[in-house]
Amino acid sequence: MKILATVFCLWAAAAHAQPNPAAAAAHHWREIHERAILAEFLDLLALPNLARNDGDIRRNAAAVSALLEKRGVKTRLLEVSGAPPAVFGEILTPGATRTLVFYAHYDGQPVDPKEWATPPWQPVLRDRPLSQDGRVIPLPESGRIDPEWRIYARSASDDKAPLIAIAAALDALQAARIPPRANVKFVFEGEEEAGSPHLADILRKYKDLLAADVWLICDGPVHQSRRQQIVFGARGIAILDVTLYGPSHELHSGHYGNWAPNPALMLARLLASMKEDDGRVSIAHFYDGVEPLSEIEKRAVADAPDVDRDLMRELSLGRTEGGGQKLVELLNRPSLNVRGMAAARTGAQASNVIPSTATATIDIRLVKGIDHETAARRVIDHIRGQGYFIVENEPDAATRMAHPKVARVTVEPGGYNASRTSMDLPISQLVLRTAEAARGPVVKLPTMGGSVPLFMIDEILHAPAIMVPIVNHDNNQHSFNENLRIQNLWDGIDLLAALLAM
Repeated sequence: MKILATVFCLWAAAAHAQPNPAAAAAHHWREIHERAILAEFLDLLALPNLARNDGDIRRNAAAVSALLEKRGVKTRLLEVSGAPPAVFGEILTPGATRTLVFYAHYDGQPVDPKEWATPPWQPVLRDRPLSQDGRVIPLPESGRIDPEWRIYARSASDDKAPLIAIAAALDALQAARIPPRANVKFVFEGEEEAGSPHLADILRKYKDLLAADVWLICDGPVHQSRRQQIVFGARGIAILDVTLYGPSHELHSGHYGNWAPNPALMLARLLASMKEDDGRVSIAHFYDGVEPLSEIEKRAVADAPDVDRDLMRELSLGRTEGGGQKLVELLNRPSLNVRGMAAARTGAQASNVIPSTATATIDIRLVKGIDHETAARRVIDHIRGQGYFIVENEPDAATRMAHPKVARVTVEPGGYNASRTSMDLPISQLVLRTAEAARGPVVKLPTMGGSVPLFMIDEILHAPAIMVPIVNHDNNQHSFNENLRIQNLWDGIDLLAALLAM
């Protein structure tokens, strides 16, 4: 996205007008140690980190523990049965009256290596974004490191960047002899990308250890304008798999077309029945229960930079959904998304067949006030209302023959609710002041579009959670060719140093 140079100048001037000693120290230290920071980061990114692979994920846990221990942080693994460990670290400050927890995760999204330009766990440096024909370049032994260069690897942005930024910030603070003023704890989860199915168990088991005045969630991107944003809530999530059935096996489309029902067409009609052309979800009661924004939250939304037209150009969009509302407004409404569809084969592998089944995976992004189980049930009720007989397991021949339309619907485990921290809490205001002293004027938002398990922290630990993201918005998060813009890492080090010394 092209940002006006004058806007950048205003932000830079504002940042320098409100110097934060910790951020300034981090900035100075980082300029001297850029290659060492990047080399350590590349080593961390080279570790495959899918939560379902126990051996790999435990190697990551050991590496992340070593990252903290190298900085003198006392660490341990928080274990519950059947789950990757959470890495815990602690810095106790004599006389401190406040405790801060920094949360991030070290696991990554599943990948199909064939989709990547370079292997996902062989991190590479490029001289510009891949979409602009960025070339792979070596990490230089000397000379300038261009802040617009990008690192390509799985988890480069989501979510190992905050781990290395925290490590560098700790180095900088120690070098400048700036001690923390609060007790500082670190919780780095190992299965966030799998839906955090065991995080609640970890929080309950270690409730006393994890007590704090605030959780700072180091996940997600900065604003699309490239301004730092501080976000006070995150959407919840519910995920459903829907499979529709046609003939017991694939049939020749010439011999049986116009006679045997095609489940792919049935699925297309069913999904189309769930949303209007303007994006409004047409499922009954889908929006019931949404908790309204407060006046301070409404002002924050109104004051956020308008980036919609720039994003449309960046993404080659001829239109947007939402009935004319801006992206920042729509983040505060629940959404329904088709994550993917499958029926038979396409392209060179396509056959002249009527498929036997067709499947779609749907995710519902929730806002505060709507329970994830209720949201899933509303979708299931809608499917039933379209004439489908609902089953939870694979239907046998008798079931398929007994009903004109059969749908297998399964709700994936690990769904959770949305959460939102009040912007006018004293701790919220302190975080905002600290961030602005380090990074200049920030964008303040009540809700981030992505889903992070803030609800569990609120419900189990009764602690406010505030999101302090650092990575670039165009990072290909959850997709192939994930990347991190180096300037975002540098800015993140400054921000996290200020927050660590808050």
